[in-house]
Amino acid sequence: MHQKKSKKILVYFFLLLVVGSINNKTFSKIKFFQIKNINITGLADIENEILLSNLRYIFLKNILLINKNEISEVIEKNTLVQNYTILKKYPSTLNVRIEKTKFLAKINKKNKIFYIGSNGKLIKNNTKYELPFVFGNPDINEFLRLKKIVDNSKLNYKEIKNLYYFQSKRWDIELHNNLIIKLPKKNLGNYLDIAFDILKNDNLNKSRQIDLRVKNQIIIND
Repeated sequence: MHQKKSKKILVYFFLLLVVGSINNKTFSKIKFFQIKNINITGLADIENEILLSNLRYIFLKNILLINKNEISEVIEKNTLVQNYTILKKYPSTLNVRIEKTKFLAKINKKNKIFYIGSNGKLIKNNTKYELPFVFGNPDINEFLRLKKIVDNSKLNYKEIKNLYYFQSKRWDIELHNNLIIKLPKKNLGNYLDIAFDILKNDNLNKSRQIDLRVKNQIIIND
């Protein structure tokens, strides 16, 4: 065991001497450390291939000298990416693990339909998903804030058909049963719970509108 450790130390010492005796320009040309493989996982096959093609310019670059920030710039331009990790596997492989963003809603921007990702980005995708449609052109962060509030309330986000945003920074929510919930500007979570409890009442669940905009008042229209 002691002999094996001694051999490892000698190898590391030899590499240190080699590295210390050449400059970066020469070091970058050592073929042993050239990037020859990039493995990308986490997206659909075709999406992985597109990202791989965007990273091909780093092939044959030195894996020890490559700047991860340079790779990050390329990855973060992909609107499908939520999170990612870049791992160097010596001597010549990069492993990129992607966490794909979740599609949360649809929105019309400049007469084009986009999906809103959980990463806060607008995504062009031809696949059709049954998701709420957002009207009123809100800032994406305003929508993400509302989504978080809904998730923390009693109301199930899957019950929502449409979301209407007003310039006063107020929201209306339309459910799949066509009922409209008119929300105030503040304490949305509490008011969503109130609306949920109203919907559980058999005598009121056929209502067409629940207006919660006025403080201490609940206006229900059939």
